Amino acid sequence: MKPRIEESPVRITPTMTQTTPKEAEGRIERYDAPAIEAKWQARWAQDRLYDVRDDDPRPKFFFLTMYPYPSGDLHIGHWYAEVPPDTKARYLRMRGNNVLFPYGFDAFGLPAENAAIRNNIHPFKWTMANIDRMRQQAKQMGTMFDWSREVITCLPEYYKWNQWFFLQFYKRGLAYRQLGAVDWCPNCNTTLAREQVHGDDRVCERCGTPVIKRDLEQWYFRTTAYAEEMLNFEGLQWPERVKTMQTNWIGRSEGANITFALPGMTDSITVFTTRPDTIYGVTFMVLAPEHELVQRLTTPERRAEVEAYIEAARRQTEIERTAADKQKTGVFTGSYCINPYNGEQVPVYVGDYVLAGYGTGAVMGVPAHDQRDFEFAQKYDLDVKLVIVPPEYDGSSLTEAYVEEGTMVNSGPFDGMPNVEGKSAVVAYGAERGFAEKTITYRLRDWLVSRQRYWGTPIPIIYCPDDGAVPVPEEDLPVLLPEDSEFVPTGESPLKRDERFLRVKCPECGRDDAERETDTMDTFVDSSWYQYRYLSPHFDGGPFDTSKRDWLPVAQYTGGIEHATMHLMYFRFFTKAMRDLGLIDFDEPAINLFNQGIILGPDGEKMSKSRGNVVNPDDYVSTYGADTFRCYLMFIGPWSDGGPYRPEGIEGLSRWLNRVWSLAVQPPSGSSVDEEAVRELERQRHKTISIVTEDIDNFRFNTMLARLMEFTTYLGRVREANNVGRSAFDQAVESLLLMMAPAAPHIAEELWSRTGHDYSIHQQAWPEANADLAKSETFTLVVQVNGKVRDKFDEVSIDIGEEEAKALALGSPRVQSQVEGHEIQRVLFVPRRLVNIVVK
Repeated sequence: MKPRIEESPVRITPTMTQTTPKEAEGRIERYDAPAIEAKWQARWAQDRLYDVRDDDPRPKFFFLTMYPYPSGDLHIGHWYAEVPPDTKARYLRMRGNNVLFPYGFDAFGLPAENAAIRNNIHPFKWTMANIDRMRQQAKQMGTMFDWSREVITCLPEYYKWNQWFFLQFYKRGLAYRQLGAVDWCPNCNTTLAREQVHGDDRVCERCGTPVIKRDLEQWYFRTTAYAEEMLNFEGLQWPERVKTMQTNWIGRSEGANITFALPGMTDSITVFTTRPDTIYGVTFMVLAPEHELVQRLTTPERRAEVEAYIEAARRQTEIERTAADKQKTGVFTGSYCINPYNGEQVPVYVGDYVLAGYGTGAVMGVPAHDQRDFEFAQKYDLDVKLVIVPPEYDGSSLTEAYVEEGTMVNSGPFDGMPNVEGKSAVVAYGAERGFAEKTITYRLRDWLVSRQRYWGTPIPIIYCPDDGAVPVPEEDLPVLLPEDSEFVPTGESPLKRDERFLRVKCPECGRDDAERETDTMDTFVDSSWYQYRYLSPHFDGGPFDTSKRDWLPVAQYTGGIEHATMHLMYFRFFTKAMRDLGLIDFDEPAINLFNQGIILGPDGEKMSKSRGNVVNPDDYVSTYGADTFRCYLMFIGPWSDGGPYRPEGIEGLSRWLNRVWSLAVQPPSGSSVDEEAVRELERQRHKTISIVTEDIDNFRFNTMLARLMEFTTYLGRVREANNVGRSAFDQAVESLLLMMAPAAPHIAEELWSRTGHDYSIHQQAWPEANADLAKSETFTLVVQVNGKVRDKFDEVSIDIGEEEAKALALGSPRVQSQVEGHEIQRVLFVPRRLVNIVVK
């Protein structure tokens, strides 16, 4: 019997008695999964087996998997995301760690509002009913979540601290208000979320009216304050793909800001460029449709065309406007700016491919040295001025933009200079004269956190006619969502019409005609710091109890790659801001990150009701049991890749668990002992422990299960041979149960009890592999001819020499038939693996 882990005391109850083999006599020796699983789930809950103590002396390990939105049911995607982390967390617990593995619900969001309108039910009631159901389903999954630490983000005890963070950010300039574009339905008279705008024509999902862009005063978090720091991934064991995606999303660029004067105006146009060496080749300027100078620069004769173009641009998404395969278009404003380097007039266009929120909202066009600028110039008959030439340039006209390195020409004092050197020289020249400045910019934009919705965290700001925007005093938090707001079919936020919510006294001057902010926060705010709340979910002295910081940061985080540039960016931003608030003393929220793939339908397509390929876990659990379903999801393929759900595949896992059951409840008599067979059993046991341990360490759950199945098959042969004695066999079965306990916790617990062990298997130590005992004394020698397997020799000594191996291979009748009539060019020997005979 393996030693127990030192464990925090379990509450002793009358049910906590041990089952002996004698007591098991007379029971029906049948694997009844539903009954067994219900029994142990009730026992674990009663004993609070998975409650985690902060003062447990074992090393702390915070294991976090992304929490779900309470949509109504735990679908197969939830199972696929949560079962493998549960398996890994259980394993880590058996390895001697005090594992915190919490769960919660990302409970704010648009679906609840839509349900309120559709079903005439308050979002809170709809959400909490869904949580009740999903919580029960998560427990039926057999997880080791610590439910005493459950977090529900729509409860005031949670969102109070969203508001507290907002106020701290506001004090430090990390929260600010400015105009921002939203999707607007003019018929419903309300803003629309991205998912409420349908089709290529971008129409309102409710009424079909074409959606327009409208500027509203909205709140932002200054994520750009941490742009440079978030490019540093030192110490983060995160997938390279995530790091690359975040690096590209932040989009650091080194270059220069150059100012172009506007004739007859005090205003000017500033552009950022990474190619100051091409400044003498500028032949046009393009402003974003939203640029503040567009209206003033547009001449009367050009106004109608410009305004029509802007209206069309504002109906497109930013993704559509900036698509790489989209042809650049624009319209001339009728005005010109002045290139400060050569004094030339440059026509100013409006173009939808330029975005006001990126850089300065203006770009300079250099058609000779940018292919899309080249195409734009050809389209609108603009000059193409060559200012960088390749070696031995013959003076011929360009048929496409020249984008390589070269020598500067037609560039005033910089003629003849290599353009690589010219970049810094041009900037220095302009800086001395006051119209250029070396600059670093980022593609990353600040986080728009305002939502014109009801079901979210109210933004804690009051607007006073005298004092303007006034923060809600911290002692008045939380600002509560009203419980009786009336929802209208248009989807307009009821907060705007709720006088009891809206009207409030100004905290500064006491005026009683002040108004609350009616925007609520982006639900990504909830998930940006939720890991900290798990440490003390009911703590009222701050966002979390800082005396429990020794759990932090998260040791292992799991979730989908689709969150790389939103949630995971905000996740990092919040941690850095919290560090600067003095709440924590580290820089990153999670040390390790693992991204799982996506579980697909049986047809290999993404699951959806419209395709009819949705798999309901409850159907399989009621038939096969949670353990079988858990194991099958992990056996489908590498967890990092995902894959299609094949209904027929679950039968194999069901048969495997039944074979394990049979091995445990019907062991051999042990009447004879063959010492060689015992040694081989020990070798196989330790080899399996070694392989399974490495597989779980590396999230290779499919190969872990494959090895356990192989070991089960081998034990079946051992039982049939009945030549190792009971002690060695029982020890092998004990190791099998311990290794499968993380993946199939219910059957492992039941068989652990039936074989006379102390409760609970989930409080036992993971078996340790002996590397010396795991070594094989023989191997299977594979024989290839021109790389194709032609024969195999089992039980070959690991000490076989090269000449002996070659002789064995060449003596094979199967091999001889393949090489007959051919010239043997060489024979390759790979020790302990193969012989490859190369023939001509």
